[in-house]
Amino acid sequence: MAKANGKFAFMHSDGHISEIYTELVEVGVDAINSQLFCMDMVELAKSVKSKITFWGEVDRQHILPSKNPQDGRDAVRTIAKHLYDPRGGIIAQYEFGAGANPETAIAIFEEWEKVNSENRKNL
Repeated sequence: MAKANGKFAFMHSDGHISEIYTELVEVGVDAINSQLFCMDMVELAKSVKSKITFWGEVDRQHILPSKNPQDGRDAVRTIAKHLYDPRGGIIAQYEFGAGANPETAIAIFEEWEKVNSENRKNL
């Protein structure tokens, strides 16, 4: 019904859902907010890259609380390396909650800006 009316379908899951990603694409989900770091991003890329938009998430348990901002930058590069595709893409998002390190959070925003800038140059 959503697609028939020109709407997008978004979904959220906090679980390990890699086994159902292809089915979610088949039923018309446009973007999924899921816990990317609990799944194998290489395998996700093989099955659904360019077919769906990956919406977040930077790991809240290990990366966001890290005292080392480089961990946040590396996480962004990992997501971008494996899952970014202009035909499907990424919505860069994370949850800044209790326990998150502000310096790491800022580094994540800055790194996504770099990724975005680099990809605009390549268009």
